[in-house]
Amino acid sequence: MTAPLAPLPRDFSSVDRKERMKLESRGLPMRPPQERIKDFDEAIIRLDEDWAMYEARRCIHCPDPPPCQKACPAGNDISYAMWLIEHGQFLEAASVYRQTSSMPEVCGRICPQERLCEGACVRGKRDSLPVPTGALEAFATHYERRKKGVTIPVGKFTGKKVAIIGAGPAGLACAEQLVRAGHWVTLFDARPAPGGLLIYGIPNFKLPKKVVFDIWDDLLRAGVTFVGNTYIGPRITVDKLFAGGYDAIFLGVGTTVDASLDVPGNDLPGIYKATDFLIRTNVDKDLLPHEMCAPIEVGERVAVIGGGDTSADCLRTALRMGAKQVFCLYRRSEAEMPGGHKDRKMAMEEGAEYHFLTQPVRFIAGPDGRLAQIECVRTELGEPDESGRRSFKVVEGSNFVVSADTAVLAIGYKPDPIISATTPGLETSDGGLFKADEHTGATPRRGVFTGGDVVTGPHLVVTAMVAGRKAAAAIDRYLGW
Repeated sequence: MTAPLAPLPRDFSSVDRKERMKLESRGLPMRPPQERIKDFDEAIIRLDEDWAMYEARRCIHCPDPPPCQKACPAGNDISYAMWLIEHGQFLEAASVYRQTSSMPEVCGRICPQERLCEGACVRGKRDSLPVPTGALEAFATHYERRKKGVTIPVGKFTGKKVAIIGAGPAGLACAEQLVRAGHWVTLFDARPAPGGLLIYGIPNFKLPKKVVFDIWDDLLRAGVTFVGNTYIGPRITVDKLFAGGYDAIFLGVGTTVDASLDVPGNDLPGIYKATDFLIRTNVDKDLLPHEMCAPIEVGERVAVIGGGDTSADCLRTALRMGAKQVFCLYRRSEAEMPGGHKDRKMAMEEGAEYHFLTQPVRFIAGPDGRLAQIECVRTELGEPDESGRRSFKVVEGSNFVVSADTAVLAIGYKPDPIISATTPGLETSDGGLFKADEHTGATPRRGVFTGGDVVTGPHLVVTAMVAGRKAAAAIDRYLGW
């Protein structure tokens, strides 16, 4: 293979912005909805080099710092990456992303770019389509992996040992940065395989499992150790890990407990929590915990309750499982939905229905004792609440019933309280989230750091990844004493 060219100078003075504004997007190549619902393969068609170079050429390279970079939680130098991709320097573009991101091939696929980099793109504000920065990020890093592979540079061994509890985005990013610094890293996770949400929560049609396992292989070759099927808290505690020789600990346990819907009939057969539903329908049996190996039969009519990204994932999964009618019940309007528009649009294209201003109040069993119907009420919006979202209230006398064979509760997540209950010195909020320094992830307990959803509440993969990297830098300084 020809050696890669030296990176181009970061000089955009020759860019003719007016001419670039005339370039219309060719759009993101997608498999047709009627085709993609037949399998769990990725919905986006593999991008080719010509497409990537053309779309990158649409970037007008706004003056520093460009809006897309400011909107990226990782601070990726997107403008320079576009410049390199435009000129066919895909390996160099991938290197730019890896300077600020530990998993750009993941973030390029699943970040809600319409709310981040692409949402800030000047082109998207002046014409119909922004530069597809997420797809180009995924393209460049996938190209790199195919052409030369990815190797994590390992620092000179320091003799220090770090335990990371939770092998999700925050934990993986923290591990990657710590081995670069030369520390010995062991990842513990309650699941059989590393990846956390990336493996056990996000469906293959959004994020193929191979993408995550490739990242894990990079870490494995760099010397990171994984200990799966290990639930930290009941018997193996943080104190015992310190006593066993670890010099620092990072808690990247996320928010793994599904919120419940406290209405009559919520324990009927046929009602699933979102995590259970997604794991049992999207993960190979050899990666499943023993208690989740039983298959799920969805029936003909599936109701998904909730309005986040997980809700859209459950809707699209149910369609691929063969359900004939799949619908979402959400108590506010579409404008208040926390989930990304991109996933919601794809769910609608594939046949999912959305029923807004609708709240379930009772699950009703059929003659066989399984879920058969859901009693709902209409709601109407009121004034914004403390969070800024519009409140809602029930419309009296608006009760009605819908038929459903299966219901999936995708209404939020909260932390597992086991670690806070078994670790002296940690502080938590009323909701069980860990309190930590926002810049370093340091907790009140000396030597214990944390970050990601267990601190912020359910958020984005990219923000968890960034938190893991920040904590790793703080841990490295702490271990330097």
